[in-house]
Amino acid sequence: MPSHTLDPALAAAPQTEPTPSPDSAWQRLRGLSFHQCLLAAFLLITALLGGAAAQAMLALEHVAVQGRQASQDAAALTAQGQRLAERTVAMERSARQFLVLDDTSLRDRYEAAWQDAKATQSVLAELLPDRASQQLLAEWATQADVAWEVLQNPGRARPGALRRLTPVFARLHRLNETLAEHSQQAMDRRSDAVLAELEQQRRLISALVLGAIALAVLLALGFGHWLLRPLAAVEAAIGRLGDNRFDEPVVVRGPADLRRLGRQLEWLRQRLATLESDKTRFVRHISHELKTPMASIREGAALLRDGVAGPLTPDQTEIVRILGDNSAALQGQIEDLLRYQTLASDSQQLQRRPVELKSLLERVVGDQRLLWQARGLQVRVDGEPRTALVDGEKLGVVLANLLANALRFSPPGGVVTLAIAPGQGDGPIRIDCIDAGPGVAAEDVERIFDPFYQGRHQAPGARRGSGIGLSIVREIVQAHGGSCRLLPSERGAHFRIELPHATTV
Repeated sequence: MPSHTLDPALAAAPQTEPTPSPDSAWQRLRGLSFHQCLLAAFLLITALLGGAAAQAMLALEHVAVQGRQASQDAAALTAQGQRLAERTVAMERSARQFLVLDDTSLRDRYEAAWQDAKATQSVLAELLPDRASQQLLAEWATQADVAWEVLQNPGRARPGALRRLTPVFARLHRLNETLAEHSQQAMDRRSDAVLAELEQQRRLISALVLGAIALAVLLALGFGHWLLRPLAAVEAAIGRLGDNRFDEPVVVRGPADLRRLGRQLEWLRQRLATLESDKTRFVRHISHELKTPMASIREGAALLRDGVAGPLTPDQTEIVRILGDNSAALQGQIEDLLRYQTLASDSQQLQRRPVELKSLLERVVGDQRLLWQARGLQVRVDGEPRTALVDGEKLGVVLANLLANALRFSPPGGVVTLAIAPGQGDGPIRIDCIDAGPGVAAEDVERIFDPFYQGRHQAPGARRGSGIGLSIVREIVQAHGGSCRLLPSERGAHFRIELPHATTV
């Protein structure tokens, strides 16, 4: 086999890391889990606010240092100014005493005070770097030199030497007063500078804090939207699955674990859709298979009751009657089941056309007139005529089921009300069905629209229903884009249908 060798030039070339692109950074971000994204958002916002707080602390520390330095300089200026004034007085006293008493120790005392005053001047020269103060200090030194020369050569005319020293020390005292004023002005300038710096830092800190808060809010809103949007998608998907709506795929974007959850929900949707299809097909097939032997049983019971096989005894006649009644009830339930499967599968296919809703209600009431008149009930239709684009046939099935349910549970002499109310503005059209029965038990409210669910309150002496009437109502109303719900009521059951997309014409 031929061997593959690496070019030495290529081998010697330094290998550089590829520059990460924004897409790869986004992919890494999307690869994080929900908890990791929450932690990253928390750390980022904490770092932002912490950085603003640290900057504020540094700025305040800087201003505090300047304030402390200004206070120390002010104290030093005051102390050194007083010391210079005291040394000047000591120098003047020693000089005058020397000229009067001619005691050299007094001149030595003057010299010591003068040297101390020079040290004080050096400190003041550092604390007062402005040109005017330096000139005052230089003049002070010159006048002190003049006084020393007079003391070095006083001559015999000591009163004349005293006269020569008087303007010198008067000038020194004026210089001390002027230096005190310059010190006060310097302290004022430094105080103003500290205050200005403090105000500048205050504005900077305010801007940093406001900017950090605004950016933190934007980051929180951004992360919140990015993290909560997939949760809302998961919640909506679970709601659709709970309502047996398997037509819309489940798509969840966001962190990795939520995307995995979305894929699992999509698998569950497909699985439930398959099971629902299998169930529907099974129920349809088994119902058709049951109809033929059930019809034979009913026909045989009818032949026996008619005496085709010979006369029957009273006990046999009762048995035949029981067979006929129960076979008829069972066949009715099978037909209800078939009708439910047909309506459930066809509920999404609507044939919308203009339908006058009040006329539709009156027609439904008329179709069941014999039933409610036989039970001594009254049925009232309220509301103004209202025309809407709906599937009249399927909506008629909805209203018929609601009315049949209300008639079944209403006591003799009761009133059943069907009412139409237009929504406010572009609001939904409302259709209410209110009966005078015992109402719905509290434990049945959550499941009243579930298929094949039998409520706890049943009409006395009535055959138990199949539990699919309200399920058909919900399927058809939801296909219209509306909702059907049970409203709280002091007496009876109050069902309300809302059709938000039933465009009026």
